[in-house]
Amino acid sequence: MTPVVTILMAVYNTEAWLEQALKSLLVSQTLKDVEVIAVDDASTDGSPDILRRWEAQDNRLRVMQMEENSGQGKARNLALNYARGEFVTMVDADDWLSADALQSAVDVFRQHPQTDTVVFRLVKYWQESGKEEPYAEPYGEKDVLSGKEAFEKSLDWTIHGLYMVRRELHLRYPYDTHYRLYSDDNTCHLHYLHSREVRLCKGIYYWRKHEESSTTHFSPNRFLHMMANLDLRETLKREGVGEDIVAQYDKHRWYNYLGLLWLYFRHRNEMNKEERARVRGDFRKVYASFDRSLPYACFVASQWGRYEIKRMIKRL
Repeated sequence: MTPVVTILMAVYNTEAWLEQALKSLLVSQTLKDVEVIAVDDASTDGSPDILRRWEAQDNRLRVMQMEENSGQGKARNLALNYARGEFVTMVDADDWLSADALQSAVDVFRQHPQTDTVVFRLVKYWQESGKEEPYAEPYGEKDVLSGKEAFEKSLDWTIHGLYMVRRELHLRYPYDTHYRLYSDDNTCHLHYLHSREVRLCKGIYYWRKHEESSTTHFSPNRFLHMMANLDLRETLKREGVGEDIVAQYDKHRWYNYLGLLWLYFRHRNEMNKEERARVRGDFRKVYASFDRSLPYACFVASQWGRYEIKRMIKRL
């Protein structure tokens, strides 16, 4: 029987939380007509053993193995290639869903045939303290967003990136694998932009925040974010979206660029010579991509000022 929902799961060294994630998907869900495709990204802990044990117990779980660690984007895309569900979502191996999450999202799709993406409610779970922090509701008084509206709200993550999407839209826009840490950011923006309607459901995605998270500590890879931003801009241009959308995205890119520039001067001594050289080159490349003749309010209103920014670029 063809499942209603396919859940993609990239797994890498998450044995401490993997059991909880799998239980939330295969045991606790009120919707049973699902498949979970888990791709182990060359874990070095007990994660593969846990996956195989669960696979032997439940034929709705399919486990695949990467020969070398390749990043979440490639692992998720491998799973996506085998997805059979009408709808697709992804759950990280250290997160979990409320029992009604999948059914709640599917109900929204069934009630609103023009809806292409359904967003979960998001709760951050802080591992060290056990504190739960609900993510701010992105809709205000509206219960539906157009794709463009959702895209705009996703630029600063007013609307987060944890959702269920129609499989055909996900296959059209698989995960961006150019930059390991940001594989889902660009894909999320494109899914929203090309959705006819985006709606919210009652199901909850629990997002675990802990010291082992890939974005917790400083790393030179953080600067790849501006390159991922540039890659999405080029994709938007190739797709022929309106200039207003590109201009709005450039404003977002600029603010992100400023934040990373500050991060660089704060942490540059923590990088080796080769890392600093690579990051400096990326900063110059991205800076050259901005059309500074356009009246972006973000250029004029920058707390540093245009000339201070130019001075900092010269210091790279």
